[in-house]
Amino acid sequence: MEITSAQLKELRDYTGISVMQCKKALEEAGGDMDKAKIILQKKGGEIALKKSDRELGAGAIGSYVHSTHEVAALVYLACETDFVAKNDEFVALAREIAMHVAAQNPLYINRAEVSEEALQKAKDVFKEEVKDKPVEMQEKILSGKLDAFFKDRILLEQPFIKDQEKAVGDLLNTAIQKFGENVVISAISRLSVK
Repeated sequence: MEITSAQLKELRDYTGISVMQCKKALEEAGGDMDKAKIILQKKGGEIALKKSDRELGAGAIGSYVHSTHEVAALVYLACETDFVAKNDEFVALAREIAMHVAAQNPLYINRAEVSEEALQKAKDVFKEEVKDKPVEMQEKILSGKLDAFFKDRILLEQPFIKDQEKAVGDLLNTAIQKFGENVVISAISRLSVK
């Protein structure tokens, strides 16, 4: 199957990833755009894992103040080099994530930040809810309830406000794939009048 330039442009516009990576994904997917997007997302996760141990020495702070001036957020998006940190697309990503933080008010950046105390309190609440379920199913149901509860509170797991099909973590994986460097949300801060 021949990949058209229109297909390449559409996939590149959607992902922002290089033409060569888009072409390879479309070829692997047999020209199916949806499959190609999934392939690129999967490869982004693999690339992110490989680069996760690299040292972060640069970054950008993204800010967002809502038009009502009642909510604002700051995000420190870290990367490896100044070259990437000063890239307009990188700075725009930091601002987009700050907008998301202002809108969704995550309590944690990732699952590792959830304290044992918070996890235990949630478990205690959900154990009450599953106590009438069959014993062999209780642990699985409890695990599902905990995942759903914390998914709404963990930034990297939240669906991105501008594209509900992607999680914020997927945006980072795409950035890692696009910029060729490790990219991490190092800190978030949100202020609200109410």
